[in-house]
Amino acid sequence: MSLPKDPFMLLSYVNTQLRDNFPSLEEFAKSLGEDEGAIRGTLENAGFIYDAGLNRFVAK
Repeated sequence: MSLPKDPFMLLSYVNTQLRDNFPSLEEFAKSLGEDEGAIRGTLENAGFIYDAGLNRFVAK
């Protein structure tokens, strides 16, 4: 499966996957063969940062 291109759809998808299936963004990205930095960059450009303690993206 490819990740959503729209940053807000991506945010929803990633946060749901992190909540339900993965202990970290790194594990999520590895499982899909995606670049963790690219996911972070797309969501940072949309105003969100990854909070490792919460294991989710939150508003800056």
